[in-house]
Amino acid sequence: MNDLTNVTTGEVRLSYVHLFKPYAAMLGQEEKYSVTVLVPKTDVDTMNRINAAIEAAKQRGIAEKWNGQCPPIVPTPVHDGDGVRPSDGMEFGPECKGHWVFTASAKKEYPPEVVDSQGNPMINQSEVYSGMYGKVNVNFFPYSFGGKKGVGCGLGPVMKTRDGEALGGSAPTAAQAFGFAQQTAYTTQATYTPQPAPAAPGRINPITGMPM
Repeated sequence: MNDLTNVTTGEVRLSYVHLFKPYAAMLGQEEKYSVTVLVPKTDVDTMNRINAAIEAAKQRGIAEKWNGQCPPIVPTPVHDGDGVRPSDGMEFGPECKGHWVFTASAKKEYPPEVVDSQGNPMINQSEVYSGMYGKVNVNFFPYSFGGKKGVGCGLGPVMKTRDGEALGGSAPTAAQAFGFAQQTAYTTQATYTPQPAPAAPGRINPITGMPM
């Protein structure tokens, strides 16, 4: 582990959580474990350490990846949640407001450890979801491939610290999925009176004596 490029965050919120099964956003892409990390802008300490780690990764890039030169513009994974997404120019989701946002990932050969606040492995995968709070260990590294140079973010161990409001894309709980929906269905069923089909003129049901 390179200590200069390695950071364990303070408490952050997690989104787009894929910690137990590798995931690819698009067909044909390499499947990876990944999570999007939302760092509150009030957590100046974490961001100072992240910025220092990115600078250290740039120095590594100059020495090891970029032929002794730093590119004029070095893409980094950290973005302003109050701004727009660099991929499509759209605003970040409302949960990103007031946060710095970055995504960390790991190859499928390196599944991240996921533990609770006591350091015990998280066995129940449903307790790990987009919207929960935790701390994440990440490593910033320089890359150069396909003519592109920049700094990426590798995913290390993740610790859940507390629950939070689930974000869109998370699976609903059984209560959310069935409780209210069933109640509504029963209420609707109880108040719904089927209307008889229009009677064909002159035809009588021989059993009920009612028009058919």
